[in-house]
Amino acid sequence: MSMCLQAINLNTFTHQSRTRIPVHNRTLVNVNSHLRISPIWNIRKGIITACSAPSQEILQQKLSDEDENSSSDAENSDSVENEQQVVVEFSANESIWNQTVEIIKFSGPAVGLWLSGPLMSLIDTAVVGQGSSIELAALGPGTVFCDNTSYIFMFLSIATSNLVATSLARQDKDQVQHQISILIFLGLVFGVLMFFCTRLFGIRALTSFTGAKNIEIINSANTYIQIRGLAWPALLVGWVAQSASLGMKDSWGPLKALAVATVINGIGDIVLCRVFSYGIAGAAWATMVSQVVAAYMMIEALNSKGYKGFAISIPSTDELLQIFTIAGPVFLTMMSKVAFYSLLVYFATSMGTQTIAAHQVMVQLFMICAVWGEPLSQTAQSFMPELLYGANRNLSKARMLLKSLVIVGASSGTILASVAASIPWLFPKVFSSDPQVIREMQKILLPYFIALFVTPSILSLEGTLLAGRDLKFISLSMSSIFVFSSILLMLLSSKGLGLSGCWFALVVFQWARFFMALRRLTLSNGILYSEEATQNELQKLKAA
Repeated sequence: MSMCLQAINLNTFTHQSRTRIPVHNRTLVNVNSHLRISPIWNIRKGIITACSAPSQEILQQKLSDEDENSSSDAENSDSVENEQQVVVEFSANESIWNQTVEIIKFSGPAVGLWLSGPLMSLIDTAVVGQGSSIELAALGPGTVFCDNTSYIFMFLSIATSNLVATSLARQDKDQVQHQISILIFLGLVFGVLMFFCTRLFGIRALTSFTGAKNIEIINSANTYIQIRGLAWPALLVGWVAQSASLGMKDSWGPLKALAVATVINGIGDIVLCRVFSYGIAGAAWATMVSQVVAAYMMIEALNSKGYKGFAISIPSTDELLQIFTIAGPVFLTMMSKVAFYSLLVYFATSMGTQTIAAHQVMVQLFMICAVWGEPLSQTAQSFMPELLYGANRNLSKARMLLKSLVIVGASSGTILASVAASIPWLFPKVFSSDPQVIREMQKILLPYFIALFVTPSILSLEGTLLAGRDLKFISLSMSSIFVFSSILLMLLSSKGLGLSGCWFALVVFQWARFFMALRRLTLSNGILYSEEATQNELQKLKAA
């Protein structure tokens, strides 16, 4: 009899606590077996038939009736919530390798968010470099002004994906629409401001980079940025729409937009620059049109999901505060990166036209290869929060995941650096036929390889810090590294080390980021090792 009571108690406990997904055949998802389906009735039958008491059939019928009633009552109110819970548990219980593969399937296409700008600038570099060394040199300050300045507004993308994903988790579609409308309004405002800033202060900004004596470079670069400046509103609005799609777990929309924009840019460069000989102006028009088309595609992707992509709303003071609380530390980090890369161009411009042209080619190759490490950062930001603060919190698995990401980062860094360094070494005429430009490119292959090799691993570590909400450390450490590396850059340049000195300063900048982040994550009282630190951050998240 005692065995029977134990079986009944076990059955009752299972009935009350088991996560249920209402379906027609009343099945239970067994998360630990890769979502295999097991009938609830068979499970219960296996438990009840272990009893031999005469009251077995009465109790069994009673429990069955209770099960029917509770299942029917809960079907409408809990189905979506329970389905979401199962998805979370599934990802937490998967192996580290399977977790990484699944997230890369999502974040891989999303690399277009970072790849679009450098890829278009690289196409411009390859086409313009075939016509004029002066215009190729002008692309250096021109693309720095356009691309690096646009990265400052990456905080809009991060805030959008964060807010949209949070509201979707609460199943509040109206709030998602409101947040998208607010952020599109902010993107439009910042875009219009950047358009007027380009018109009013473009010449001054370029002169500060190149020096007043390089008048030919300044004029060509100004033509480039004024044409591309027409796309500023569309560019930032498109970033917001793209990040909203990522927050909705749609990474194929950005990939399609990137593919179409790249094709338009490539065809436009060939037609306008090579066929009609418009030079740097033709490259700017091709890039501008491709960015407008990409933005339109992103908004249409939101419309296809049932949202109003063209609707805008003016945010309140509290809403602005919420957005900039999330985006502030990331903004400071991005500013430090942009400022240091801009300093590299600033010091390179004092070394002659051919040196500027060589630096332009190498920095564009570096940028387009570096962004391929961003999916590792996305992987960390997608998986780490659940392992650090979720229901299945497991710091040991979090450390294993970080180890896996760093290993993958080192492997991909080796491949990227090798391929990227081999292009100017084996095929330098792809970018320029000027022998002096080719010599300058090949002089810096060693620091170029060392700096690029560690970049994917850096992004893995910094993505983990972002997932752990260690935003204060990220912003302060990046600011400190920027100051130190900038001083080193000035010292190396003053010693007459030329372009090699600039790139060795970049090596120090990259490896300092790597060791600072690695040190932070391996502290005994850090987020990956200390239960107390993790619990404190968990309480902050609950309070928010």
